Amino acid sequence: MIVRFQHLLLLLILLLTLSFSGWSGSMRSASAAVALPDRPILTLDLLQTRLKTPIQSEGSRTIDLRQLTIDLRPENAAFRDQFYRLMQTQIQRSSQPLGIDLSYAVVRGDFKMSDLGVITPLYGQSLPVFSPAEQEQLARDRRRLSQLSQLSRSLLIQSQVAPPQITVLRAPLTLVQTRFEGFVNFSNTFFLGRVEAQGATFSQDADWSTTRFSQSVNFANAVFQRSVRFRNALFFNRARFNQTQFQGSLNFQGSEFQAAANFNQAHFNQAVNLTRITWRETADFSQTQWQDPVMFDRDQFQQALFLGQSVFEQPVSFRQVQFNQSVNLRGASILDQADFADASFADRTKLKVANLQFDPRQARILGNPGQIGQRFSVPTLQGNETLLRNLVQNFRQLQAVADANQIQYTTEKLRLRDYQQRLLGTDLNWAAPRQLARTGLSASQIEAILRVRTSQPFRAVSDVLKLDQIDFATYVKVRDRLTVGHPTSVLSWLLDGSRWVGLSLLLLLTRYGTSFWLVIGVGIVAVAHFGVIFWWVDRFRRRQPQPITPDPAEILWTIGGFSLLTISGLAAIFRTGEFPWSTLTCLGLVILPIPTALVGFLYWQGRYHDLIQVSYLVEDGSMRQLRFLIGRLPNIPAYPGFRERFNPILWDRRWSWLNYFDFSLNNLMRFGFNDLRLRDQAVPGLITALVWYQWSLGILYFALLLWTLSRTIPGLNLLIYFK
Repeated sequence: MIVRFQHLLLLLILLLTLSFSGWSGSMRSASAAVALPDRPILTLDLLQTRLKTPIQSEGSRTIDLRQLTIDLRPENAAFRDQFYRLMQTQIQRSSQPLGIDLSYAVVRGDFKMSDLGVITPLYGQSLPVFSPAEQEQLARDRRRLSQLSQLSRSLLIQSQVAPPQITVLRAPLTLVQTRFEGFVNFSNTFFLGRVEAQGATFSQDADWSTTRFSQSVNFANAVFQRSVRFRNALFFNRARFNQTQFQGSLNFQGSEFQAAANFNQAHFNQAVNLTRITWRETADFSQTQWQDPVMFDRDQFQQALFLGQSVFEQPVSFRQVQFNQSVNLRGASILDQADFADASFADRTKLKVANLQFDPRQARILGNPGQIGQRFSVPTLQGNETLLRNLVQNFRQLQAVADANQIQYTTEKLRLRDYQQRLLGTDLNWAAPRQLARTGLSASQIEAILRVRTSQPFRAVSDVLKLDQIDFATYVKVRDRLTVGHPTSVLSWLLDGSRWVGLSLLLLLTRYGTSFWLVIGVGIVAVAHFGVIFWWVDRFRRRQPQPITPDPAEILWTIGGFSLLTISGLAAIFRTGEFPWSTLTCLGLVILPIPTALVGFLYWQGRYHDLIQVSYLVEDGSMRQLRFLIGRLPNIPAYPGFRERFNPILWDRRWSWLNYFDFSLNNLMRFGFNDLRLRDQAVPGLITALVWYQWSLGILYFALLLWTLSRTIPGLNLLIYFK
């Protein structure tokens, strides 16, 4: 029984295999029959008949050569010569524009457009056969060529000499699903009508150099199996190359697109030359596949460039490119190298790299050091943290510290916005309908959110895009007002609030440790502020019964020094800070309220203590040298032996006001020229509190200064941390 069952099983498998093979073979035969239908061969008699009876296609008289096999091979030279002669004669003699329709045809042998169209001089008067509108189209191209020629001569550029004549086709050329089996030459041709080549196949090389397209051109789903050249081509109208397959090399060097160009979902299998091209409208290369190197060098993008979800398997070069609007690289993949060296970006022009696939261990991004890092932009931190870390690693490997720091600064700004959303945003999973309505959502959208979150809570704000009621425009409008994971307790809210405050201080005062001059500017302003406060409380003691005040000359010198330091600090802040007024506000909240309150209480109480006519500051007169005073405390010890080394500073010298700024410098930056301290006898407690307050701020400031230096100067972190 077992043997009989095995035999039956083997027989069943054999029958299924044979039936499947027969079915798949029949399907392949059927598909081949559909793909390659029998096309009648074009003869001279059939050609003459078609020439005498043109058809009307979309309002234009057209020579109907559809679904034919046209043999132009050398062995059929007699027919080839007659074909070109008859076609050209008919096109030139026609008083009305006459188009050509080769849809679903097979052209064997080389195809030369110059033997079909109307030959007209490139310069001078056009043939009388052209209408005024057509002559105007020719004239504007001639003006452009004349300007380029004059520019070339003025710059002594050796450029290709323009041919004296140009081939003109006045009506549309239709090549839908046409198959060219030989070399195709459309060079030096002016198409006054449309060019429709959807699904066309070019088996050999195709030359479209110096071609002008007055109307729209459509190469959607076309296949170029060998190399194709569009050098110095000019597209006056929209150009469509979406889903086109360029299996050979491609050259668009020196071309100009005066309208939108669409290469969406195109495949480029070999090297692509897209250099020196002017793109006056949007250039759409989204979802494209690039298997070999591609060059966009010296291009001009006057509108947006779309490269979203494109895959670059080999190097891509944007050297010396001019970007007037942002570049969309959302979801793209860079597997080798992207070079933006010497690229020029207009103001607020960004490289939008959200969800960019980039591994710094296998690929790298190049650009002008200190500039390229400022151009990267992502809308949210969520979903882009790995990308931002990879970008930081990329620039650190290239020793581009400024660019790596800029990416880190961008990351922390996004993190700060996340904290702000968690604190103030509306939680998608817990908010009431009234709260959701305040964010800008409609009633139907709120109903959809309530329905979904009861079964599956939202994990990210972007999950609302899965709802049919919310489109991308609505998401962009409300995403900054929504959050997921809102603090559920007072403790968590306070923790997030403290993080928000701390990160805000780091961003405003140091650009998250990426701007040394911003930190120095903040420190100089603080030194000047505390220096003038110390001078004020030390020199303006009282007016009754015996005044203890500085002379007018000292007042003028102090005000001048304070102004000079403050202006220098403000210049550094406004030059390097992204939000200088916010930085000054933050600095003011730190250095103004508490010192002002202490000084106010001091003068309100009055001073009636010993040593009233001696300065509160003393200096170590045993040596004078430039020194770092990292561990020094602001007042001298109470041990009597130290008093012999420290003497009160002099008040009767012209330079005595400098001591107060030096003391402020010692307290804040741990750096100074003299060892100045606060005396230990007969000092009001409010003055001691003021000095210790600045000294405490100095601890934090010096830590920020060292942290910033370690992040901005390569190798300095080793000197700081491991000395």
